[in-house]
Amino acid sequence: MNGILLIDKPDGITSAEAVRRVKRRVGVKVGHLGTLDPFATGLLPLCLGEATKIAQFLNTADKRYTGVIQLGSATDTGDRTGAPVRGAPVPDLTAVDLDALARRFVGEHLQTPPMYSALKRDGVPLYRLARKGVEVDRPARPVRIDALSFEVAEPAQLSFALACSKGTYIRVLAEEIGAALGTAAHLEALRRTGFGSFDIAQAAALDEWDPGKKPGFVSLRQALQHLPEVRLDDRAADAARQGKASVLSGLAADLGDAAVLLNRDGDVVAVVVNKAGQWAWGRVLGGAAFTQMKSYVSHDG
Repeated sequence: MNGILLIDKPDGITSAEAVRRVKRRVGVKVGHLGTLDPFATGLLPLCLGEATKIAQFLNTADKRYTGVIQLGSATDTGDRTGAPVRGAPVPDLTAVDLDALARRFVGEHLQTPPMYSALKRDGVPLYRLARKGVEVDRPARPVRIDALSFEVAEPAQLSFALACSKGTYIRVLAEEIGAALGTAAHLEALRRTGFGSFDIAQAAALDEWDPGKKPGFVSLRQALQHLPEVRLDDRAADAARQGKASVLSGLAADLGDAAVLLNRDGDVVAVVVNKAGQWAWGRVLGGAAFTQMKSYVSHDG
């Protein structure tokens, strides 16, 4: 079984727990893309089998979210799971130009990662240091907000819809929005609705997903549709599976930074990357993957 399984993660479990539950049912290697915090829900893509080899080509995807910002209080984690650390009066949201507020955050800017994050310092996750009361410097990183809109949900709550780049911390954004309004804030709810070309409408509920049925499953080729493709004949496909340099020398130079190599049937054989004008093997997939994938996708259950 090889491909991407799109899961609608429920509230209250870690992304790692979602992986464990699926792995018990499929009997192949499973890994997740783009961690969701336990309190967050929504789209969690899981790589199954040979798809774990292509995670690096998917993890750069932009994301889409909806959620709720609670104004008037800040927490040590930046979300509802943390302990309150500061309170502040909330302005009259009906008097705020929410469109103008949103425009202030659209575009590229620098964002300082939170202490409660999985980033590591000397091999130790920052959240473990934070739990011990230790705070370390975190270099600001560039992030990009492509779209943002607000609605008043409650007198002290804003609901939002957001499209952003990989690496954007929504908890930090919520705090920044609170500061722009002259108050404290934390993230009350978060739901991921999009991950690159994947959409929450494609996802299957975690505990209702059936390995014998199609809902939630995306083939390797569909997952890599953002990359240009090169179709190989049988001899070249066999050579690609063996990682032979002769295949690379025959590739056009104008394919971009990466490309997908397909066999005669349209199955993914490998992903290649362009390094300083020279093609190199990114990931080579095993031939057994294709038969398994076809069998899985064609099963109507």
